[in-house]
Amino acid sequence: MINLYELDRAGFESLLKEWGQPAFRANQVWEWVFTKRAQSFDEMTNLPKALRERLTAETRLGVLEVAAEQSSKDGTVKRLYKLADGQLIESVLMPYDDDRRTACISTQAGCAMGCVFCATGQMGFARHLTAAEIFEQAMRYSRLLESEGDRLSNIVLMGMGEPFHNYDATVAAIRRLMDELGIGARHITVSTVGLVPQIKRFADEGLQVRLAISLHAATDEERSALLPVNKRWPLAELIAACHEYIKKTGRRVTFEWTAIAGQNDTLEQAHALGNLLRGMLCHVNIIPLNPTGGYGGDPAAFDRINRFVATLTEYGVQATVRVRRGIDIAAGCGQLKSTVLRPEKIPVVE
Repeated sequence: MINLYELDRAGFESLLKEWGQPAFRANQVWEWVFTKRAQSFDEMTNLPKALRERLTAETRLGVLEVAAEQSSKDGTVKRLYKLADGQLIESVLMPYDDDRRTACISTQAGCAMGCVFCATGQMGFARHLTAAEIFEQAMRYSRLLESEGDRLSNIVLMGMGEPFHNYDATVAAIRRLMDELGIGARHITVSTVGLVPQIKRFADEGLQVRLAISLHAATDEERSALLPVNKRWPLAELIAACHEYIKKTGRRVTFEWTAIAGQNDTLEQAHALGNLLRGMLCHVNIIPLNPTGGYGGDPAAFDRINRFVATLTEYGVQATVRVRRGIDIAAGCGQLKSTVLRPEKIPVVE
């Protein structure tokens, strides 16, 4: 069956023309799918019954099947989706007191990066998601919120997977989130562990979305122990790529810092980070480590985090502590995990 979320306007026009429908029908179907966020073809009341029946028989509105859903005491919703081939992914909807409604969506089933404190990284990698599968996660939350008289305001590509390992589909999905869901570029954040060639490529895309880098350590020895990708692109190369990105785009870079007790919450790391980022147009986003079954570290204490933040200010580096959401349902940063059907080989990251 044809997944309508995979088609652009030209695809809608081609399909309806092939079915012998007048040209205006493509616009009607498009509006029902992407503007009115229809959940079924029966809702498309201005279409002829025969056309609705054919759409039902030969097309579908997405491929994600909700396998499970959990709600946190703080209002966060986590969904486990089953894909058409049986793979499983998770995505999260987070409400905030300032009326933001943020969807955290996945770009891969599993992850090949192997970050030691991340539940997804502990799973291994299964496959890339298509642009339509990435887009549909946000579309479903947008539809849910609109049914409640609310709206999706922000999207972060920080769920399962490394977005820049799945670069083409990620960028295509971002453009669709902007064009078809109406999410402003500055309300979309894409996060990477530091794939240097893709950061440089992303600087040339002309997108005003936010870029976040998972940093977590300020020396190569410490960072390589946490993020194996640092052995391929060490800090000097990563920071140089960030400077290049800022110069080309004029956009601030956010550095994500998972605060781990006794490991990267020390004054030594704070001074090293301050020296590393001094003078850069950037911001450090600190979040205490969220628990995962495969990593034994503990979250840093808030007095140590506050001392860490104060030290960074001495270098002119701004930092804030992120509000943790959905911890009781394992929906926090680094906690997303599901069963994946692993292939025999994991693609090498180029």
